[in-house]
Amino acid sequence: MRAYVAGLAMLAGLALPAVAPSHAWAATPPSVYVTNRGSNTVSVIDSATNTVTATIGVGSTPTGAAVTPDGKHVYVTNAGSNSVSVIDTATNTVTTTIPVGNTPRGVAVTPNGLTVYVTNAGVGTVSVIDTTSNTVTATITVQGDPSGIAMAPNGLHAYVTNIQSNSVSVIDTATNTVTTNIGVGTNPIGVAVTPDNLHVYVGNVNSNNVSVIDATTNTVTANIGVGASPFAVAITPDGAHVYVANANSNNVSVIATATNTVTTTVGVGSAPDGLAITSDGKHVYVANANSNNVSVIDTASNTVTTTVGVGTTPQGVAITPTPPGPALTITKTHTGNFTPGRPGVYTITVGNNGTTPTDGTTVTMKDTLPAGLTALSITGRGWRCTRATLTCTRSDVLNPGNTYPPITLRVRVARTATGTLTNTAMVSGGGNGTATATDPTIIDPCDDHHHW
Repeated sequence: MRAYVAGLAMLAGLALPAVAPSHAWAATPPSVYVTNRGSNTVSVIDSATNTVTATIGVGSTPTGAAVTPDGKHVYVTNAGSNSVSVIDTATNTVTTTIPVGNTPRGVAVTPNGLTVYVTNAGVGTVSVIDTTSNTVTATITVQGDPSGIAMAPNGLHAYVTNIQSNSVSVIDTATNTVTTNIGVGTNPIGVAVTPDNLHVYVGNVNSNNVSVIDATTNTVTANIGVGASPFAVAITPDGAHVYVANANSNNVSVIATATNTVTTTVGVGSAPDGLAITSDGKHVYVANANSNNVSVIDTASNTVTTTVGVGTTPQGVAITPTPPGPALTITKTHTGNFTPGRPGVYTITVGNNGTTPTDGTTVTMKDTLPAGLTALSITGRGWRCTRATLTCTRSDVLNPGNTYPPITLRVRVARTATGTLTNTAMVSGGGNGTATATDPTIIDPCDDHHHW
């Protein structure tokens, strides 16, 4: 097990999940930026393929990283250079370097993208950067050895973990003053705020627990036991779960915020020191400092689906926001059981639960029948359907939250059909990817309630 002093060389909880999205976006698909302390570089991972697409040289000992809400820039703290590198995500190049205080570690961006806050561990301060000019406009004194920092989603407060003081400083961003200091566990580092701004979760490295702060009263209301040396903390966009990287346990604890209990533990690489969650909440990227790689956790199953090799001693993780757009959905239903030798009816509905309308390109629904079912007809108002291929198309725009008129698929069940037959339908186009629906159907030879 690593001692705390050694662990200071690999501080985590400094890379924050992307803050509330704005109306301008830069990266499609989302890109994952990982600081490599030992390589003095930042690795860029394409989240669609989970491959490294670029490696960017920055300052000495890059530690924390944060992405602006529009996804256009990444701010990286260089603990060994006393500076912040600004990366342009369109070109993946450093466009400017900003001098800050001694040993900068944590970094957070306000929801409007106008201000960046950087913790300077060596001098007990926080630098405030104006993103328009990329200059330091204020310096705020906090407590001993400030490390992690998290911005409230409403932008009203920044929360700073002070390792040596075992406290969290609360900064009023309107006045850039500390309004209070909250005692937590031993050596707090990682910190994150719930989407409703009501609670702050703090990882206490040498207490092996997470403190829960009520942001209304600024008091600790719970302490949750996790793994050894919880360095990094991130919260899902829906606020339902907190993911905690336990550096000396080589795993990630998943906390349910409804009960403040650990519901599962996910094994990852060696010395997980940083993590961040995609803005759609589907994946967690975990930087494993001693494995020189990143584990990708699927939040639906809480399993590691892939591992991506990066630079030496990865720590900070920041992810560009998921671009808005249409998101086609498809559902497929039927009523009751089907009977051998008789007809059955499926209803297929295509909708858009994205943030923008479909783009007017062709939307295609394709059905695939299992053996035992034969198509009799396929129709839908406004759809152009072909029974031979079980394909329906249309090009009219579908607004967010709406559905197209349903498609009715009539089938005949083979006299020899038994068991459960699964019908599959897929939709694509409209400026979106693909979505699939399956409908398992019980074939009941004793079902004589249907008369055709």
